Amino acid sequence: MNYRFPSVIFCLFSSSLFAADPPTFYRDVQPILASQCQSCHRAGEIGPMSLITYAEVRPWAKAIKQSVATKKMPPWFADPHYGKWANDRSMSQNEIDLLTRWVDLGAPEGESGDQKNLPTFTTGWNISAPDLVVGMEKAFPVPANSKIDYQYIVIPLHLKEDRWVQMVESRPSDPSVVHHVVVYIRDPKSDWLKDVPPQVPTVPTGDSRKHVGGFGNEILHIYTPGNVPDVFPKGQAKLLKAGSDLVLQMHYTSTRKSTSDQTKIGLVWSKEPPTERIITQAAGNLEFEIPPGNPNYAVRGSVKIPNEAKLLSFFPHMHLRGKAFEMNLVKGNHSETLLKLPRYDFNWQLTYKLKTPIPLQPGTRIEAVGYFDNSANNPNNPDPQAKVKWGEQSWEEMMYGFFDIAIDARYKEVGDWYKSQNPVSRR
Repeated sequence: MNYRFPSVIFCLFSSSLFAADPPTFYRDVQPILASQCQSCHRAGEIGPMSLITYAEVRPWAKAIKQSVATKKMPPWFADPHYGKWANDRSMSQNEIDLLTRWVDLGAPEGESGDQKNLPTFTTGWNISAPDLVVGMEKAFPVPANSKIDYQYIVIPLHLKEDRWVQMVESRPSDPSVVHHVVVYIRDPKSDWLKDVPPQVPTVPTGDSRKHVGGFGNEILHIYTPGNVPDVFPKGQAKLLKAGSDLVLQMHYTSTRKSTSDQTKIGLVWSKEPPTERIITQAAGNLEFEIPPGNPNYAVRGSVKIPNEAKLLSFFPHMHLRGKAFEMNLVKGNHSETLLKLPRYDFNWQLTYKLKTPIPLQPGTRIEAVGYFDNSANNPNNPDPQAKVKWGEQSWEEMMYGFFDIAIDARYKEVGDWYKSQNPVSRR
């Protein structure tokens, strides 16, 4: 018996497939680049090339195809089986296929009239035009091939009244040597670094671990290359009390070339008082020793939530031996994994913002687990023979699972929120 029906179906399918308009830059490719790539790949940002115009994109077409096909770009490391993320950078398979087909067809430009409405960027910033810009008055010299201790720089704000921060962004002038910036809010009552003159880079004496932790002061913002600024939803903000100062913790990593850096901070005020105050917490561990040659050493730390809150986001942090990371929600004997990074990348330390905030009840624990590869199979390992302990430098190690939570904005003192037996009165 001669069946011809399947071949007819194949012919119809093939005709419809190849009859589809070939993708063009203006109609199909530019919107993907605008949403996924251009925040970093534009003039003045960390991307090594600008990907705004067709003339800029065309020479990089084959490299773009390879990067998206291998999922090297955009950087995103969260296992999709755990959690849903408001800032998910990963491209869909349809987007990857479209970009691949566009390149294979010779990267056609198309008609400029097909260009869609695209996002606009504020020159020099990834946030709205700041209401206040502060920062280092002088550039800090970063000599070549050098070990540089953490530098702490006090930035006076001269605030006469409380301010709520809706957006905040750190911008190093030379990101190539800035491993991270932690922006602390020094409380008006705090004695931390009170004897240090403003704007003078300082290496504190005494117990460095206390200084690394901010001496109990709050964190306003953490910058790492490739991470996004903090933009908080309407009704949520971070508090800057009248009389507060900022303290920049600058971690510089020297390269083969001498340079300098002059970091600045941009702040956008909330247009109205928020109902929820955002605070940054950290589940960490300072007391660990990673054995020589161990390929998968686990380090754990956790924080107990003393009062009602909403869990908003995670920011994992390790150094060169970091291999994998997870954040868990622990209730009694039950543990639920909320974030899982099967591969941790020291060069791309990202914030993972929950699509739907998670209510937290008193007594809940947030647990961080970092996995380290101290073996010779880790190409980034500075010394597989070393016993590795906590330390500031990249050849030492850290394990912190930072996370943002929202609490009632009427808690003007975070210490009051910690007193679970003394919650603020309900409306």
